Amino acid sequence: MASVLTSLANKLARRLSDTQVPSSVRFDVDGPPRNSLLRRQSVAAESFDPEKDSDDNNEEERQIYPKSDSQRARLTNAVKEILLFRCLDEEQKSRVIDAMQEMKVKEGDVVIKQGDDGDNFYVIESGTYDIYVKQNQSTEEKIGEKVGSYNGHGSFGELALMYNTSRAASIIATTDGILWLMDRNTFRRIVLKAAFHKRQTYVELLEDIPLLKELSSYERTNVADALQSRVYQDGSTIISQGETGKEMFIIQSGTVRISVKENSKEVELSRVGKGAYFGELALITKRPRAASAYAVGETKLAVLDVASFERLMGPCLKVMQRNIDTYEKQLTELLG
Repeated sequence: MASVLTSLANKLARRLSDTQVPSSVRFDVDGPPRNSLLRRQSVAAESFDPEKDSDDNNEEERQIYPKSDSQRARLTNAVKEILLFRCLDEEQKSRVIDAMQEMKVKEGDVVIKQGDDGDNFYVIESGTYDIYVKQNQSTEEKIGEKVGSYNGHGSFGELALMYNTSRAASIIATTDGILWLMDRNTFRRIVLKAAFHKRQTYVELLEDIPLLKELSSYERTNVADALQSRVYQDGSTIISQGETGKEMFIIQSGTVRISVKENSKEVELSRVGKGAYFGELALITKRPRAASAYAVGETKLAVLDVASFERLMGPCLKVMQRNIDTYEKQLTELLG
């Protein structure tokens, strides 16, 4: 199980390195202040097994910091674009917000010191922060060289929590500001566990799709890690005929109606349910969407973007090419 957790941490870290950290910085810039409420002597011996941790609703372990409606609204806005939280459902996001504690900082405060243990994850609500790296820990320089900055938004602190490593940089507030912090145990219990169960759910979904029998178990796991969940309400348009294809879809629950428009009249081709996939043809042919797709009732989809599709689905392309011939024959028979 340790290898599973490490794999998840590696994948999250690779995604976060390009989105959460300024482009000039490619390392963990996380770490708690010296006066953290949650200091520990060492994090190296800690372990977390998401499969064994089944007690999601243990109120004794759950951290809840009261917040006003305006604080919750500000925090919700601050975290909604953070990639790290995209695998969380609404209940899990609410728990994350419950567990976050407001931390007001002053200009010049050292939020993180390089070399400290990683205890907290931070979300920026306001303020600017400079990132410093000391290349040689044995030198007498205090904070090292400035390598980047945060300007009023973003997050930091996740990688040391994933890897049980010390902080690799220092962060200093250059203005007054507000941070929200979440302790290590809550972070791992909610965020890493959600990533683990997301992988399990998607792997099981992919195993039931005949098309993906061409993929090895390892390849299916990579596809599972690349999928993102999306919910459409009844009647919502998922894709439109004629648009450029940027995603492939797999139905997790609900029903999708596939239709084509001919001479201003829309004709229903089929309705498909759990385990069916669509949207791949435009990604293969590079042609516009040949049909439209609509949600019938609330429908939950697993979505694979075009970059991940091209990187991960190579072994399945021959099967998909055969599907193109079948689909075009179906259109000919239906529309003449």
